[in-house]
Amino acid sequence: MPRVARIGAYRFFFYSNEGDEPPHIHVQRERFLAKFWLESVGIASSSGFAAHELRRIEAIIGEHQPTFLEAWHGFFRR
Repeated sequence: MPRVARIGAYRFFFYSNEGDEPPHIHVQRERFLAKFWLESVGIASSSGFAAHELRRIEAIIGEHQPTFLEAWHGFFRR
């Protein structure tokens, strides 16, 4: 499970067996977990996060989108 970043209370990562899916990033805080698409940043799924927090996470992902996409493509194209 490659960890891409830790920003504040959030851990951003992807699973190493998900290379057949479009680029995305998982984010976790405590027991809460969400998945966001990266090419056009948007939520794919969420468990536990409140709507206002998901908007904040989406903004963070938007700011770091190039870094997250680079990590995704770097890992799955090796």
